[in-house]
Amino acid sequence: MNKLLMLLWMAPAVAFSASSIDGTWKTKADTYQQSGKPDSYELSNGMFHCNSCVPPVSVKADGTDQSVTGHDYYDSFAVRVVNGNTIETTMKKGGKIMGTDTASVSADGKTLTDKFVDHSGTQAASGTSTSTRLTAGAAGSHPVSGTWQQNAFINGSDTLLTIKYESTADGLKMEWNGQSYDAKFDGKEYLTKNDPGNTMVSLKRIDANTIEETDRRAGKVTDIIRSTVSADGKSVSVVDTNPVRGTTVSYTMLKQP
Repeated sequence: MNKLLMLLWMAPAVAFSASSIDGTWKTKADTYQQSGKPDSYELSNGMFHCNSCVPPVSVKADGTDQSVTGHDYYDSFAVRVVNGNTIETTMKKGGKIMGTDTASVSADGKTLTDKFVDHSGTQAASGTSTSTRLTAGAAGSHPVSGTWQQNAFINGSDTLLTIKYESTADGLKMEWNGQSYDAKFDGKEYLTKNDPGNTMVSLKRIDANTIEETDRRAGKVTDIIRSTVSADGKSVSVVDTNPVRGTTVSYTMLKQP
């Protein structure tokens, strides 16, 4: 179902010494918040529709890989009904699994729990999130049907939540799970290496403690990320706006020993 956005962090080289920038940072899972357009699904008559996917996905819910187009990280989508409250989805690109998700609806029908695994990097990165029901699906549809607003990111593996970075004289190097970029603060685009989505990154300084990252895929802006470093240099607040999906997420990262 949902695939969490890449948890990337950047800091302006002008603001800190190399010793305070270089190293490892980890997202504090319980600070993750999401707002904006809700997730919207329908599962009935043997068909699954992800209406909030961009572009929307409509596939048979028979567990087989179904071809889809227009998505950066997958070109096939499979949905398997596990039972009356749970479904499994698998996304692949070029035959390689990019992500899996097990989505389960609570007995009272009010909460959706997603247990996902992201395979876009070198190692599997896993996590769990919950969403609150906003509207019900059509009569007779699977309980997963309806609209849902994500309200909590319960946990995530170290691989998912942890990044490393290194300042340069005029920019920043970033590494997350085998993916990396070496970008300058000049507004130009730089490729994220080993990223199946071929994300292009541009960076600019906003002030001494804040920078803005703009991500593009196939020429389209997918994320605008503002990162603000705390005065003590121990944490960074991140706000990620996704104009494609109409959502905004925020979270805090803590510097690791």
